[in-house]
Amino acid sequence: MSEQKRAALSRREFIKAGIAASAALGLGGAPRFRPKVTGRARSANKMIVLGLDGMDPVLTKRWIDEGRLPAFRKLLLQGGDFRPLRTSLPPQTPVAWSNFTTGMDPGGHGIFDFFNRDPKTYFPVFSATETSGAAKTIRIGKTVIPLSGGQIRNLRKGKAFWQVLEEAGVPATVFKMPSNYPPVESKQRTLAGMNTPDLKGSYGFFRYYTNEATAVIQEAGGGGEVHDVAVIGNRVEAELPGPVNTFRTDAPEATVPFQVFLDPANAAAKVVIQGQEFILKEQEWSGWKHVSFSLIPTQRVHGICLFYLKEVRPNFKLYVSPINMDPARPALPISTPESYAKELEHRFGPYFTKGLPADTSALVNGVLDEEEFLTLDNMVYEESMAMLEYELGRFDEGLLFYYFSNADQRQHMFWRLVDPGHPAYDEKLAARYGDVIAGTYAELDRALDLALKKADKDTVVLVMSDHGFNTFRRGFNLNTWLLREGYHRLKKPWKQEESGYFENTDWSKTRAYGMGLNSLYINETGREGEGTVAPGPDKDNLVREITQKLEALIDPKTGERAVLRAFISKDTYRGKNLEMAPDIVLGFNRGYRISWQSPLGGFPREVFEDNASKWSGDHMSAPDILPGIVFANRKIAAEAPALHDVTAAVLGVFGVETPPEMIGKDILE
Repeated sequence: MSEQKRAALSRREFIKAGIAASAALGLGGAPRFRPKVTGRARSANKMIVLGLDGMDPVLTKRWIDEGRLPAFRKLLLQGGDFRPLRTSLPPQTPVAWSNFTTGMDPGGHGIFDFFNRDPKTYFPVFSATETSGAAKTIRIGKTVIPLSGGQIRNLRKGKAFWQVLEEAGVPATVFKMPSNYPPVESKQRTLAGMNTPDLKGSYGFFRYYTNEATAVIQEAGGGGEVHDVAVIGNRVEAELPGPVNTFRTDAPEATVPFQVFLDPANAAAKVVIQGQEFILKEQEWSGWKHVSFSLIPTQRVHGICLFYLKEVRPNFKLYVSPINMDPARPALPISTPESYAKELEHRFGPYFTKGLPADTSALVNGVLDEEEFLTLDNMVYEESMAMLEYELGRFDEGLLFYYFSNADQRQHMFWRLVDPGHPAYDEKLAARYGDVIAGTYAELDRALDLALKKADKDTVVLVMSDHGFNTFRRGFNLNTWLLREGYHRLKKPWKQEESGYFENTDWSKTRAYGMGLNSLYINETGREGEGTVAPGPDKDNLVREITQKLEALIDPKTGERAVLRAFISKDTYRGKNLEMAPDIVLGFNRGYRISWQSPLGGFPREVFEDNASKWSGDHMSAPDILPGIVFANRKIAAEAPALHDVTAAVLGVFGVETPPEMIGKDILE
């Protein structure tokens, strides 16, 4: 990509160019995997693992002691055990769960951050998946006909533990494991989790229809869009956009028209879309609604979405959730075998397939308020609990892994209401929602209670989280700091704050840059497209110089160090897959995180800034201060177990030898 073209790419185009391409891949037919199963089960033991994303050990212990988590307390009183669980570097969800999935650290599995970069173009790419369109096409007028299928590839390296179990003849069900999209090759029952896109190909893109002036902040990989509509004669005409239509040369978004008829006397409306009619009262949610998008006469893509009538008058406000892939007819592979997703849909009806179903973007932008956000996330929780009961009901051998996202997503959004020192703290909201996090832990305690009731004497029950949580009060603008320290140069310094995606960077004079949430790269000659720093001693000296300065950096407002530790990747990670690793990984201090603009090449004026966002809790700190949890109804032998040790423990329950590339040790007695 030329510098001119790279500079022209906008935030929205990044969303489209990144994972949005995946929305068209199902049309070409992704390959279905048919591995051979070898070996036999070596143990009659059974194991249930609950993955409770983001549960913090300090909070968990506090609420056990206060009697708010009776199932956790019961597990301990009956001879179980508990340890803080060492998390990944960095403690990001896709990195941490990849550590557990593979039994390796990022040097082995190759996932280092939410975002990576193309070193030749300096352009951000998503780290966990890679998509490509059809290799061969023909054009007929404005129509593009693919002659071969597109591809979508899971970039995580290494063998997943359920694949190892499969080779040993141990059956497993793995429900919504993060960073398992598309699902890796297996005959085990698996359903894809975090990183599974919506039908648009994003992490989640809502639609908001209103006649009130409204703006939303776009996000990399997700967000939302406001559609200005007019109410004429108590009627609204609108369109629901779907996936990009790559069968057309201009690649427009496919759309579905719909109408809303407002009751002239009552706070209610009728929505009509694709032959479906349903009435909503003000502040009422619809159930799942099926939508399908025509791309060419022989190709349609199917999705499901929720409608929420926020207000009828004086201003019309209608929220439409991100369009999830229809699990009965998914456009892309979301389960193994393919029939598993459809089996769940047949039993439960439509369900959330988007990897992170909570719409945090809608809450951040004020499209949904706190109560509305919780109503939506409670739908996610109740659906998860119903499916857990179903899986427990038929569980009689092997392994069941089951994942919940609720604690992670709610702590991100509600931490500001338990931290009076947070810039977004609101006393009135805190009085109403200050107990949301504790209540969420109590809801997840119910999941453990179900598992304990199912377990017999031969069943190992283990509860784990990938990381803990803390407040996010201050943002660090890494690229602004690099600019001030002379490691980065701009072509037009007077346009610093207008810069994004490094389009204003003078690479011929730049030695370092930040990309992603914890990652810093040296502009290395021969690796980067316009590298300036020679590999070897020159680069090594520069890396040491920058790490020392980062660790000494003081926030003038608080007097605290922002970066508790800067890790040098080549000295930290183990494994053979370091080619895409950042050169330095930032481990932030409590209360600090990367700023909102820096991860994708922005240069705000100040090095530090208050975080006034509702996204107020986070987990980008140095790993030592953000451990997760591990509980088991067996004794835990290790004093300081790590995520990859839990992988070895899972295999050990079934007498399966740990593969040599895995670095963990069995922790269960």
